[in-house]
Amino acid sequence: MFQFFLRARANNYFKARSAGRDTETDHARAASVFRSIEDALDGAKAEQAGLKSRIDDVLARAAVTLGNGFDEYLTRDPEDNHCQSLLNTEIANGQRRLNELGVTIGHFQFLKIALITRFPHFKALDTTVLARKIRD
Repeated sequence: MFQFFLRARANNYFKARSAGRDTETDHARAASVFRSIEDALDGAKAEQAGLKSRIDDVLARAAVTLGNGFDEYLTRDPEDNHCQSLLNTEIANGQRRLNELGVTIGHFQFLKIALITRFPHFKALDTTVLARKIRD
């Protein structure tokens, strides 16, 4: 029976890839995951920076509409009260999202560190070269 299999595969024998090619394949896979993590991390950081800027702007506008008198809320127009209420809601939603982004960024950083520690050969690659490859 064994002879049957040998004759059937006489021209098409099994051949494994070289160790260098296996290393390149593994490295390419790890680099793909690394790029995905970096893209997600960069996107979350950009969203966080933009949202923080917008929240700071809304806080400044809310401070202007709030006034500086201790009894300002007694004489404030109903329209200003409504605007103040809307701004408070938006500020709370923005700060909630900032907190979520902080947690998410921490998770992505953990994944990046875990990837680098699980693939020690990947760590040896210069990250600036990787950054250039990611941009291209």
